[in-house]
Amino acid sequence: MLSNEKQLTTRRQFLKATGGVVAISALAGGELPLVHAAGEETIQLALVGCGGRGSGAVMDALSTTGGPVKLVAMADAYTDRLQSSHGHLREAAGDRIDVPEERRFVGFDAYKKAMDALKPGDVVILATPPAFRWVHFQYAIDKGLNVFMEKPVTVDGPTSKRMLKLAEAAKAKNLKVGVGLMSRHSRALQELHQRIGNGEIGDIVMMRGYRMQGLIGYFESLPKPADISELDYQNRRFHSFLWASGGAFSDFYIHLIDHLCWMKNAWPTQAQGTGGRHYSQTADGTPYVDQNFDTYTVEYTFPDGSKFFFDGRCMNGTETRYSSYIHGTKGMAIASRFGDIGTPSAIYRGQKEDMANLLWRSRDTSNPYRNEWNVLMAAIRDGKPHNEVERGVQASLVTSMGRMAVHTGQPISYEEMLNCEHEFAPGLDRLTKNSPAPVQADAKGNYPKPQPGLKGKREY
Repeated sequence: MLSNEKQLTTRRQFLKATGGVVAISALAGGELPLVHAAGEETIQLALVGCGGRGSGAVMDALSTTGGPVKLVAMADAYTDRLQSSHGHLREAAGDRIDVPEERRFVGFDAYKKAMDALKPGDVVILATPPAFRWVHFQYAIDKGLNVFMEKPVTVDGPTSKRMLKLAEAAKAKNLKVGVGLMSRHSRALQELHQRIGNGEIGDIVMMRGYRMQGLIGYFESLPKPADISELDYQNRRFHSFLWASGGAFSDFYIHLIDHLCWMKNAWPTQAQGTGGRHYSQTADGTPYVDQNFDTYTVEYTFPDGSKFFFDGRCMNGTETRYSSYIHGTKGMAIASRFGDIGTPSAIYRGQKEDMANLLWRSRDTSNPYRNEWNVLMAAIRDGKPHNEVERGVQASLVTSMGRMAVHTGQPISYEEMLNCEHEFAPGLDRLTKNSPAPVQADAKGNYPKPQPGLKGKREY
């Protein structure tokens, strides 16, 4: 367990209670943002996507100490998700959750109504699955709203290009944008990054990341029940569908990939990998119909030729390994001891975790989820630049690059991923409740799956 895990109220804890959801948006006009004065002026929040991550982000925002903050609007495609989130938040935060029935918006256009309840300079939390991130971000920019968006922020090449353009549009309006890659706000990892930059482990020659565990989230799915639409089924089980979330690889693995690339101060130029589906049906023969592989192994290559090896696995009964390591010419470091941000980070002489060779161990146990919100809110109140979107897109793209390499069985370069023309779900800005789902099942209820070696330029 994380050494400070019991002390933290994080988005992960809310995920256990409420789950994820999606709300769909369109484009609209907006105004220039206002700067909130430091101190007593209240910053209002709207939550778009009332699952565990969004609910946890609200609590992190309310924990900031620079001035008053309150939640005034909520939006979700599904009533049960919104009501569950509202109940948990109200119980935890009392009257700082000021969301009467008339500001709880449900439906596929609910995101617009929630953002319309804010004034320019307030903050919208975008916590739907990443497929909809660019649509919601565009509307927030047009409304002059500051933004906190969950990771990943893209799942394919076309939407990555779109988000990079939107990042520039947000900068032009002086909007502040935080991205939920909280590892960058871990003070233990910040100190480790500085020490590696100072040469304490020498030149980095190899890195390792592992997230191997049992089944979590909506990793696997059985055939769609008759009492739910195809679109609602895929939205609610977003981890199972590549168009909605990038699947298990993008949604589960991005944090370790991001913080190890940060330690290297570089993004990989190429990825190659392998993986497969070992369990295609339940013990009684019911098929798993989702698009995920059970195992993923990726070799990333950096411009200097050094390597980063990542192993991901979702299988019950297997060894749990969830950590990250950096190896240099003079020594090695543990970045995350367990989980995405598990302290203490450490540096050792040589290439083994040996207490006799311990050179440094981190002491800070502050909450990175809270730290990232303190930075964002301070930037809003002080009028300082803060925009993490470009880095969020790059981390998302590198994650997608590894996923695509496994799903196609081909080496994939950074440029090939960015310029890949396969947009998983085009037209999401025009999606309605009656629209067809972005992928369709065959007569047996199976969705198109990756076929390495048979499809080299598309993942499905």
